[in-house]
Amino acid sequence: MQAEIAERVQKDMVDAMRAHDKERVSALRMLLSELKLAAKEAGPGFGEAEELAVLRKEKKRRLQAADSFREGGREDRAVREEAESAIIDVYLPPALDVNELKSIINEAIAATGAAGVQDMGRVMAEVMKRAGGRIDGRAASSLVRQKLGEDNENV
Repeated sequence: MQAEIAERVQKDMVDAMRAHDKERVSALRMLLSELKLAAKEAGPGFGEAEELAVLRKEKKRRLQAADSFREGGREDRAVREEAESAIIDVYLPPALDVNELKSIINEAIAATGAAGVQDMGRVMAEVMKRAGGRIDGRAASSLVRQKLGEDNENV
């Protein structure tokens, strides 16, 4: 079924309206708008994978905005952005735990034949492909860099 996530967001937004939850309505309205815009731009091939990509992009935007607001001394706005990020999390598949991520990283390093930090891009591409969007890119990058650095020291 196409636009399954958008339908869930629409239903949840109506529920939030009925509950007079202004913050949640605002966040869901923004999210629904982005999903509809992406669907319109993509055309008939827009499905769940593309919806998840939109959700991940919007979550990343919220976290970056929260960091920026925090740096600017606007803790109230940072908290609001993080709350919107948490709302988006509801629609994303559960993240992999650290052990699963480490296993995927080891598989990706073996599959790409990475020899050191210079192969970081190839390894990260493989990790992201294998994880299917269920990881935080920053956490994965840090672990890959650490693992590639360790391998280089042992050589």
